[in-house]
Amino acid sequence: MSERGRPASSEHDQSASGAPANRFRSGYGAPVWHLLLLVGCFAIAGWVALRLAGEATAVRMLIWFVAAVIIHDLVMFPVYAAADRALLTAGRAGYGTGARPVRLSVVNHVRVPVLGSVLLFLVYLPGILRLGSGTFTSATGLTQEPYLGRWLVLTAVMFAVSGLVLVARLLVARRSPP
Repeated sequence: MSERGRPASSEHDQSASGAPANRFRSGYGAPVWHLLLLVGCFAIAGWVALRLAGEATAVRMLIWFVAAVIIHDLVMFPVYAAADRALLTAGRAGYGTGARPVRLSVVNHVRVPVLGSVLLFLVYLPGILRLGSGTFTSATGLTQEPYLGRWLVLTAVMFAVSGLVLVARLLVARRSPP
């Protein structure tokens, strides 16, 4: 018997000397399928890179990609990581006083509408900022005027719905017995 009360020959006590899959996992740190998935992703990325290599705008796309990675990793990630940390420290919504105050996490009630708003902003960025309005108007016959207002309305609706869900959760938690 081992220290944990299992027979010494159990598969939990076998280390790198066990089956090849166990040796691989202990050396690599993840299952074999993880490595196969990564190799597949790199193969697809390589194929796309080869397809784009002949494009006239390949250098511009590479510059845009490198700039996006740098801006995200060095500027944006620290900003939204700090904002998320501040949100986690603010932490919990309380309702009521007395013997049993209700405490619920508000983090996801802020994260979800922020994520939705940011994704909509990124998708509709040219329309919201009215970039390329001449091209847009000549191609569609429409203007880019409504994009900003619609994005603001959608953002407000997402936050309002999230707030209503939080209030409903607080009320249900307050009424439920301890």
